[in-house]
Amino acid sequence: MDETRLSAHERRVLAEIEEQLSRDASLARRLRTMRRTPRLPVPSLARTRRHLPFLGIVALGAMTLALLVLAVDTEAPGLIWAFASVWALTLAAVLLLAVRRAKRRAGESRTDG
Repeated sequence: MDETRLSAHERRVLAEIEEQLSRDASLARRLRTMRRTPRLPVPSLARTRRHLPFLGIVALGAMTLALLVLAVDTEAPGLIWAFASVWALTLAAVLLLAVRRAKRRAGESRTDG
């Protein structure tokens, strides 16, 4: 493999960067205390964010069901309209989630092939 040499200017810039990094006490402490052994899996924020839309739809579904039962039992126009509104919102959220998932799968299949 061919080794490329750094120019004098690049070496000087690299030395300045290394000097600044060596002065950073918190970075030095973090680098000293880094573990080589893998940690226990902790749910990442990204994974939690990925499940939030699904959990929102589950909550909307539960609210829709509760409003349906109350609207049928009491026959109150306000509850019927509340049920209709939440039901429409739930359907829109399910449709949005399905479209996002289809786009993600289409993108994954393009990168695989």
